[in-house]
Amino acid sequence: MTSPLPPQLSFPRQHARTQRFTLGAPRAFTVSPDGRRVVFLRSRSGTDRANMLWVMDVEASSESEVAERIAADPAALLRGATEELSAAERARRERSRESGSGIVGYATDAAVELASFALSGRLFTAELRAGTARELPVPRPVIDPRPSPDGRHVAYVAQGALRVIGAEGDGDRALADPDTEPEAEASTAGRTDASTAGRTDAGTAGRTGAGTVTYGLAEFIAAEEMGRSRGYWWSPESDRLLVARVDDSPVRRWWIADPAHPEHEPTAVAYPSAGTPNAEVRLFVLGLDGSRTEVTWDRARYPYLARAHWSAAGAPLLLVQSRDQRGQLYLAVDPDTGTTRMVHADDDPEWLELLPGVPAWSPSGQLVRIADEGGARVLTVGERPLTGPQLHVRAVLDITDEDVLVAASAGAAASAAETGETHVYRVNELGVERVSQEPGVHSAVRSGGVTVLVSARPDHPGAQVQVVRDRKQLALVASYAEQPGITPRVTLTEAGERRIPCAVLLPTGYRASDGPLPVLLDPYGGPHHARVVAAHNPYLTSQWFADQGFAVLIADGRGTPGRSPAWEKAIKDNLASAVLDDQVEALQALAGAFPFDLSRVAIRGWSFGGYLAGLAVLRRPDVFHAGIVGAPVTDQRLYDTHYTERYLGDPAAQPAVYAENSLVTDDGLSNAVGPARPLMIVHGLADDNVVVAHTLRLSSALLAAGHPHEVLPLSGVTHMTPQEQVAENLLLLQVDFLKRTLGA
Repeated sequence: MTSPLPPQLSFPRQHARTQRFTLGAPRAFTVSPDGRRVVFLRSRSGTDRANMLWVMDVEASSESEVAERIAADPAALLRGATEELSAAERARRERSRESGSGIVGYATDAAVELASFALSGRLFTAELRAGTARELPVPRPVIDPRPSPDGRHVAYVAQGALRVIGAEGDGDRALADPDTEPEAEASTAGRTDASTAGRTDAGTAGRTGAGTVTYGLAEFIAAEEMGRSRGYWWSPESDRLLVARVDDSPVRRWWIADPAHPEHEPTAVAYPSAGTPNAEVRLFVLGLDGSRTEVTWDRARYPYLARAHWSAAGAPLLLVQSRDQRGQLYLAVDPDTGTTRMVHADDDPEWLELLPGVPAWSPSGQLVRIADEGGARVLTVGERPLTGPQLHVRAVLDITDEDVLVAASAGAAASAAETGETHVYRVNELGVERVSQEPGVHSAVRSGGVTVLVSARPDHPGAQVQVVRDRKQLALVASYAEQPGITPRVTLTEAGERRIPCAVLLPTGYRASDGPLPVLLDPYGGPHHARVVAAHNPYLTSQWFADQGFAVLIADGRGTPGRSPAWEKAIKDNLASAVLDDQVEALQALAGAFPFDLSRVAIRGWSFGGYLAGLAVLRRPDVFHAGIVGAPVTDQRLYDTHYTERYLGDPAAQPAVYAENSLVTDDGLSNAVGPARPLMIVHGLADDNVVVAHTLRLSSALLAAGHPHEVLPLSGVTHMTPQEQVAENLLLLQVDFLKRTLGA
């Protein structure tokens, strides 16, 4: 199962067919509280997209006795039928960047004995001890099924209703259905008083009056920008649920058409662009006995429901944010009355970052959070910070009475030798202990004294997954991912006075006598994604570009995560110039140490990286001689509220800030200077995140300015490019463009 792909396949085809060499790799781990079972997803091979549900039994006395077994196989459950996805499920997967098939997500009861999952819109459960799976008869299409902690019920969403069924397939019923909800509650939609407002009203233009109400689902910006993909949470006693009610009627409608199929009607999308109304989000406690209690807080001032947590350690816990994201409250909920009390409040002059795993209660009932204090991002339990500037905490992984398990990178004062590394640490009042040892990017899942340590290292393809107890390896979880035929030749370093983290890749077999090379910058360069990481596979495509005759430079400048709060927040009101300046600084600072031909410099990028590539060519043509601009945000007013307003504020209050940070304005091409450099602009016509209007507006502005450029429209392609032929040929076309325009 781990043999390499046939040698006749090119790297672009390998890369596309294996979905960036992720197929066949285990993921989505859960450890049972008794430490006896590890549950995970994995497909059969490195080219199989259909994930199966697996169980590893780890109670064996030796590693050789540890066994894996299949708990649910989608091929058997569907009996050969083609998998079908509803529009809601396709949208959910787009938000989570999920391009696999089969079982792409699951949930378990508290004992990790019962799992539930949706497959082709149908509801299935799996008995994890017995290894048997079956379908439960429920209305379709099913989204996000989750067993109750005691394993006696399964909740799920179907047709906008939050429903529950007995684990044996009995008693299916709706707990909340928008078609039958109480008239008084339905009639409050659209009100903006302090008790019911869920948005900052920017007018009603664009409202259709025919919005959608759903229970138990995350709204667009929660899933796309907040990292909250869920819309309901079971109580630890399994007798009631905390459920989000989302009304998107205030949100303006956009229309996504398929020009290649004019016979198809455009699809309406509720898209909350910067400065316009958001969906109204309310929260209810729904009992299995039919009770219904609304949770109240000042939704006019704190409209964003960013996080929810319900455990046996305390009352339901909410994190709610103000629209400008400079203030947030941690609220404890009384589930009997729906009233809330403030546990803690945060404020920040720029914005407050949302991070995985928090807030939560410790087993002793203390609030666990990650905070920006003293110039560092620290772990705080109760009112006491347990880490300092030596660590930049990125996620909470597990909480026990003895310690908190976190993922963290080194702080701002870290040495260059630690560039790109993320490690797992145990933290308590006695100090900090590093769990992962080898250089790399590490994460973990822990329960019952067993830790699943996932480690991506620079010297090894993919990731190694260890099952560890008491620092002793119990087993390795096998990966069936294909082995890439490319080994990145990467140098991790820092550049310039700001010590910008960088990665440099040269062609395989390059010698100094070969002379200087044309340079390709290959950044993302923006919030929430670091490209300079101490791992192998993230550099495969960059190495392939290097092997076409380029020196490839990747720089993580200001705005990228993992270094310090100040580094991330330096882009406030300044998305454009700060990130571009750092790319230029990195290029020029490293030119003396690497064979860079500064007379031939190109840049490529996707999404924020596409925006950055456009900035580079249009604003610094003295440095950049060609650019590939993929799915770019060119007009900041067309991107969503939670993301854009975090960095640029309200467009009505700061129109000049939006104009300065956009590639286009109402007056046409903005801030472009110097000679017109070649541009290739690429965009998926089905993109509902960065809509194709961004590219069309840029192309129109370039045409009006007499700036020659190429536009490559991708019919039927979203913000992802999972289609094999599209992904392969897109790489080949980019190389052709670079060689043509740089004379490489």
